[in-house]
Amino acid sequence: MKKIKDILNKYPFLRYLGNRYALVLLGFIIWILFLDNYSYLEHRVLNKEIDELEDNIEYYKTEIKKDSIRIKKLKNPDQIEKYAREKYYMKRENEDIYIIEYEGEKQEEQTDF
Repeated sequence: MKKIKDILNKYPFLRYLGNRYALVLLGFIIWILFLDNYSYLEHRVLNKEIDELEDNIEYYKTEIKKDSIRIKKLKNPDQIEKYAREKYYMKRENEDIYIIEYEGEKQEEQTDF
């Protein structure tokens, strides 16, 4: 018993851990932070997923806007012809097309009109 009193005198914060209310509160805090289905750690993971999904929503909204602009442009017959020539290397009658590709360079797909 003397050793315990010496330890409590040396470290006074340990006196509070002997209190049953402090132990219950400590157990409750550990349960809420780590063990519960709705724990703080689980909330952090779910919030990260929500942020990623919101970023995906913004990305797809911008892509939808770009695609709708492309669709509007392709309603014009001249733009359809331009797109077919650039993308699929189509040609008119009596016309020759020469495709020059440089070695070591990757030909980027051009989607802007």
